[in-house]
Amino acid sequence: MAINYVENAIIENKKFTEIDFSGMEYENCEFINCDFSNSNLSGCSYTECIFSDCDFSLSKLDNTKFTDIKFYNCKLLGLNFSYCNPFLLSFEFQDCNLNLASFYKLKLKNTSFINCDLIEVDFTEADMTQTVFEKCDLKKAIFEKTILNKADFRTSANYLIDPQNNDMFKAKFSISGISGLLYKHDIIIEF
Repeated sequence: MAINYVENAIIENKKFTEIDFSGMEYENCEFINCDFSNSNLSGCSYTECIFSDCDFSLSKLDNTKFTDIKFYNCKLLGLNFSYCNPFLLSFEFQDCNLNLASFYKLKLKNTSFINCDLIEVDFTEADMTQTVFEKCDLKKAIFEKTILNKADFRTSANYLIDPQNNDMFKAKFSISGISGLLYKHDIIIEF
């Protein structure tokens, strides 16, 4: 008989690419140096879990539940978070590589991205109200009809955000990032 529910466990150095995850639920677990790359995590549920030094690259997330999740130093390349179950969806990312990920149309208020690579990430139509982008590289990230009210970009770099196509009430930017807001006007800004 398969175990479908795991609680309060520390799981280390496990390769999950060989395991059938259907119906698995994890609560208050810590995953350390685990490999989930190319896994099918569809229908799984993770609540109050911590992932450290894990690789999720190119995993399938159809109807996956992530509630109060912390990712530290994880590789999350090409993940389509927009396929996740949106109910109570909440994350924190620190020192992670999320290049080519998608958060299309998700409601992710108060999310923290700290020292993350967010190159070519799609935030189209997402609600990123009060999200903190601290020391992140946002090169070629897509912000289109994104809600960025009270979002904080002051220490991040390489973003190109059109204030006319995004809601940005009281969003915070540093003077060095101003060119990323005026790029489409083809003006020269000197510091």
